[in-house]
Amino acid sequence: MATDKQAGSPSPPGGTEAARDAAFVEMHRDPRFTELKRRLYVFVFPMSLAFLAWYLLYVLMSAFARDLMGTVLFGTVNVALVFGVLQFVTTFGIAVLYTTYARGRLDGLATQLREELPAVTEEVGR
Repeated sequence: MATDKQAGSPSPPGGTEAARDAAFVEMHRDPRFTELKRRLYVFVFPMSLAFLAWYLLYVLMSAFARDLMGTVLFGTVNVALVFGVLQFVTTFGIAVLYTTYARGRLDGLATQLREELPAVTEEVGR
């Protein structure tokens, strides 16, 4: 049975764990933290749904549109192969888009919030 705290390890002196918990609860109430979560969700949910729809289109077409997917475009390359390669291209494209989005819309606010947490959070994390 795994626990967050190993048996026999002493608690940090001075109640810093309780202070850390209070600091995190207070941070969750901060409107800037709510804005940070909103910004994250604005990117993640639509992009996840779009990629899932794109992937399901590929699966459904492979199952029910075999003639179309088997259409040879040139040499031994057919539509199914192009769709498969585009799945990988899309994955890397989303990663690049997210990196750009996070740098511009998330990282600054996240850093600001993290720096405002009391020093007690660093002491307990060690």
